This record gives sequence, C-alpha cells and structure tokens, in this order.
Amino acid sequence: MKILVTGYGGQLGYDVVREGLNRDLEIIGANRSDLDITSEDNVRDFVNKINPDAIIHCAAYTAVDKAEEEKELCWDVNVQGTRNLVEAARSNNAKFLYISTDYVFDGKGEKPFFETDIPNPISYYGRTKYEGEKIVQELLKNWFIVRISWVFGINGQNFIKTMLRLSESNDQLNIVNDQYGSPTYTFHLASLLLDIVHSDKYGLYHATNEGICSWAEFAMEIFRQSSKSTRVNPITTAEYPTRAVRPANSRMSKQKLIDNGFKPLPKWQDAIKDYLTELTQEVE
Repeated sequence: MKILVTGYGGQLGYDVVREGLNRDLEIIGANRSDLDITSEDNVRDFVNKINPDAIIHCAAYTAVDKAEEEKELCWDVNVQGTRNLVEAARSNNAKFLYISTDYVFDGKGEKPFFETDIPNPISYYGRTKYEGEKIVQELLKNWFIVRISWVFGINGQNFIKTMLRLSESNDQLNIVNDQYGSPTYTFHLASLLLDIVHSDKYGLYHATNEGICSWAEFAMEIFRQSSKSTRVNPITTAEYPTRAVRPANSRMSKQKLIDNGFKPLPKWQDAIKDYLTELTQEVE
C-alpha cells in the first residue's frame, strides 16, 4: 500500500511517516512547501502523480485563538483544503483518513461523547473541522474519521514542552482545572492510524490515550515525572480568558475502536513517560 500523509511538518504527520518507515511501508510525507492543499490544481496534480492507495490527512490550521480572527485562512485550509484532497482521493480511488478533533463538540455535561453524538462546535476552528468531516462523509465511500485531543509529539510545540520551558523560570504556574480531556501522544497514535488505514473497518472513531485529566492535573503529572518542583495553582476557565471558547468536557468514548478490534492506546501517564524519554534521547 502506498500512503500519502499531509502535514508532515507537524507533530502527528511526522510521527505517522516515521512509524510507516519503521514498518517498511511505502509512505510519502508532504509538508507545506511540497503541497498547498488550498490549491485545487496543486492538490490534483500532486496526488495524481503519486497515485496513493490511501491518504492520511493530518494537515490543518490549528491555531484555535487566531482562527477567530483569521477565519478566511482557517476555512481555506480546514474546509477547502480537505475538499481538494477528498476530490483527489475520489479520483484516485484512494482510502481517506481524516484527522478531526474534540472541538467539534460543545463540551457540555460530564459524560463522554460518543461517535454517534451530533457535533455542536463552539469555536470557529471546531466549526471548520466539523465542516471537513461532513465533506469526507458526503463525497467518499472508503473513509475514516479519527477525532483526537490534547496532542503532543516530538516535532513541534505542545503543552508538555511549554510546561517544561515555563518551569525553568517559574516556581509556580496557574493552570486551568475545569476543562477535562485526554492527552494524546502522536507516537502512540501514529501506530493506531496505520492499523486503521490498512483495514476496511470504515467509519468514525475517537482515539486518545486512555484516562481523563484536567489541564492542571496534566501539568502536575508532567512536573512529577520530570522531577520539577514547580507548583501548579488550579484556576477556572473564567480566570484565564481566551479568544476562542474551549470545550469544558472533551471526554470521548473509544468504544468503537475496541468493538472493531483495535487495541486502545496506553494510559496518558504512560504516554508522558514515553514522551519524556524521547525528549531526553533527542537532547542527547
């Protein structure tokens, strides 16, 4: 199987390609300089030339707060870009795996969201990702949608790197404690995505590391495992206003993964451990 991965310059795309190469797969990573997904002609020509059996679409506009101001750019990347790739996948009869997000939900309540729950995004970023989901479902037959959350990986900036950096110059930090979700280590997720795309178990999935925490609890565990003395002061979302509204509840059920025979990802605490080990090895 020949696999094209968009967003190779990002955290997830990088790890999907890396894992594919580890498996000796024929896998091609495309970053922004290789492929302008907002250009219909560029996408068509690029995909036709490669003629992939599957496309894993990791590229996205993910600056959640800036999206409230850069709406046109966010739409061009997340909606029009997805449409361009979907059309190219359809022309090449390729499977299509679209990476989506917990932000398609409104975050109300405390129960996990199921794959069958109707999305109701409360941010512009979330809206564009949901529009992408609808395009995939409307135009393709052989599609997968995988919703993820709270992503961290070696190739890019993320919450763990930010916490470690801030801990160098702060003995205490105020971290939101009333938003709940599941961290997701891209190295763990990449393996699962390749398992999914090699299957014919089409449909919509939720995929995160196992377990639930708040951002404050996430930070506390990062400092505990990295032997940092920085103290976390739990605060409310109201005390830390942002341009875009975040879902308070990003709990997502992964039952469909289990029902279809896919192995759940490790617990989020173990994901931090593995990631910190990878960071240490990178420095060395």
